[in-house]
Amino acid sequence: MSKIHPYLPNSVPEIKEKMMEKIGIDSIDELFSDIPKEFIYDKTLDIPGPKSEVEVKRHVSELLEENKTLKTPPFLGGGVWPHYVPTVVDEVVHRAEFLTSYTPYQPEISQGILQAVFEYQSLVCELVGMEVTNSSLYDWATAVGEAALMSSRITRKDKVLVPDLMSPYRLSVLKTYTEPAGIKVEMIDHDPITGLLDLEDLKEKNDDKTAMVYIENPSYMGFAEERAEAIGELTHETKALYVVGVDPTSLGLLEPPGEYDADIVCGEGQPLGNHMSYGGPLLGILSCKHDNRFIRQMPGRIIGVTETLTDHRQGYVMTLATREQHIRREKATSNICSNQALNAVTAGVYLALMGSQGMKELSETIMKKAKYAQKKIGELPGVRAPIFNSFHFKEFTVNFQYKTLKEVNAALHAQGIEAGIPLNGDFDFGETALYCVTEIHTKEDIDLLVSTLKEALEG
Repeated sequence: MSKIHPYLPNSVPEIKEKMMEKIGIDSIDELFSDIPKEFIYDKTLDIPGPKSEVEVKRHVSELLEENKTLKTPPFLGGGVWPHYVPTVVDEVVHRAEFLTSYTPYQPEISQGILQAVFEYQSLVCELVGMEVTNSSLYDWATAVGEAALMSSRITRKDKVLVPDLMSPYRLSVLKTYTEPAGIKVEMIDHDPITGLLDLEDLKEKNDDKTAMVYIENPSYMGFAEERAEAIGELTHETKALYVVGVDPTSLGLLEPPGEYDADIVCGEGQPLGNHMSYGGPLLGILSCKHDNRFIRQMPGRIIGVTETLTDHRQGYVMTLATREQHIRREKATSNICSNQALNAVTAGVYLALMGSQGMKELSETIMKKAKYAQKKIGELPGVRAPIFNSFHFKEFTVNFQYKTLKEVNAALHAQGIEAGIPLNGDFDFGETALYCVTEIHTKEDIDLLVSTLKEALEG
């Protein structure tokens, strides 16, 4: 039975019919014709009738009681990592002035959110060693996609080179972004011993059609790309742009990409004070050199600071807004419009609280704890950790010779431990998983993981 909603004009049957006639369809179902039929639910949803507030609260409480509590923080990463969020970060970003600031279209009444985002941009620039940062994208994956489109528009070339060990999720999103633009994505081989990018393969594939060479540092497998500077030099030989993806928590220890001549930097800001929250929302970082060609091709928003002509009062504004979808419409550089402003403010508060010394201590703590876990797991019989002979930062690979990942993960799960993202579906490494250790894991947490693994392997 058709229902008319008082606030949705297009729920009126007559209006629906006019809309369908305008776009040339006979039914709403035709809008979903590209979805395979086996994925379409053609029955009526069994939705219960309305309940009182007390009944709903009791029902939700009963559902929550079914949740299981982990014995340790999860040893899972791969793009969303378990990190400690200082109480002051939540206290600041939960203020109504930030929570309700949807978007700063009117700078004269949006100075607070504009200043907060400006500070975020400034702090990220300092962290990654670049001169310009936009006020956020959806996540690392969309940042890679936007970097590829930027690179193609700037260089007027249509090929991007990426590591064959890059994150499968980010690779998938990259292809989604580039395919409609006619940009070809080509993989660069890795060294089978170290996992590092194969420079000879890069030399062979990097030609005058290359718009972008992309690396992840640290890589998806957790190892640092030790020849990042050399990769940049090879990239620039063909006038391609050098794009580096980063985990920002590594930059208190690893060299910032700007120091080895990256043109564009992208990354994931979730570790900077943003909770895991079941996998989102996340925060895409995108920075570039102070080059007019780059800045004008950058998606999203850039917040700037200026002053009044007469009394020289400081004010914050959106700069280069003609690039934005709300002005340029179909001529915009990107469909990114609403962004992750609150997540960016969160990251800004976190970075301001930590400071350079705090980020250095964070990186060192993560590295030491991950190294301890890597060593203890690698000592177990029939286990190789990591599979590549390189320096690893926060994540590392673990290969099991005599047990399947399904068996190992089931045994861990039964003991209240979540660890190891299976890699055997995306990479040809056998029974190998990706483990993650951060500052919130204690020695006792790691020892419990190791002892549980030992029992699982002996069982």
